[in-house]
Amino acid sequence: MSQDQPRRETGTNFPDVKPVADPVKYGDVFNVSGELANQPVAPRDAALMQSAENQVLGWTQKGGVAATMQSAAALNQEAGYVHPTEYSAAAGGQGMKVTESEIPGRRVVTESVGGQVVGQFSTPVPEPSPAVTGSFTIGDALEAAGVTCGDKPVTQSDASAIQAAEVRATGSNAVRPGGIAAAAMSAADANERTGDELQKTTLGEVLADAKRRLAADKVATTEDAEKVRSAELRNNPNLTTVVGGVSENIAAAANLNEAAP
Repeated sequence: MSQDQPRRETGTNFPDVKPVADPVKYGDVFNVSGELANQPVAPRDAALMQSAENQVLGWTQKGGVAATMQSAAALNQEAGYVHPTEYSAAAGGQGMKVTESEIPGRRVVTESVGGQVVGQFSTPVPEPSPAVTGSFTIGDALEAAGVTCGDKPVTQSDASAIQAAEVRATGSNAVRPGGIAAAAMSAADANERTGDELQKTTLGEVLADAKRRLAADKVATTEDAEKVRSAELRNNPNLTTVVGGVSENIAAAANLNEAAP
């Protein structure tokens, strides 16, 4: 067969999409209409949605919107319909969004592409941990990480863990200007461009007085620890957490809180 005739393997998660004939479009995998329905799912679209899910959920939902887009984009790329770095028109304008809202007893997560809802689910809202004297908060754990790993240069995995911790502490997905997450992200980017180790910004500098700098704080729980650990692992090329780092200190705080009478 000529190489000018791309083939798409069968046995995918999209049984209604015929191989070879056409690229997988948004209308093939989601209940959307208009121009969006006819746009092929592109690799960068999937990456943006994965990033949006990670920002809100702390992970990529198995079988969710981002995972579906990744599978569709992979098929399109393999068949030669899209380039690995290609965006679709859907990525512009209103783009990829993941938002959450609360109704009594539940958290509702809504995912949209180009202003059209492509997925929605809800989860129970956990009972808030009582802020009793002696309980360790996320802010406490961040300050502890600034001590135990104070001399460690901030990396992207550290910044992701700090951002996830700030989200869990404040309940807001927005990166607050001047906050510790913004400082960590800026430090990680600057450190990647700096060859001199002595000139790199450290965790001790970024996490100094973290408890006061958080817009809000809460008692650390095992759920908080899991979300922060996931964020740290996701951006570490070795898929490991830092000994004495951000996620380990939040896990330690959560364990102490659960063990408290």
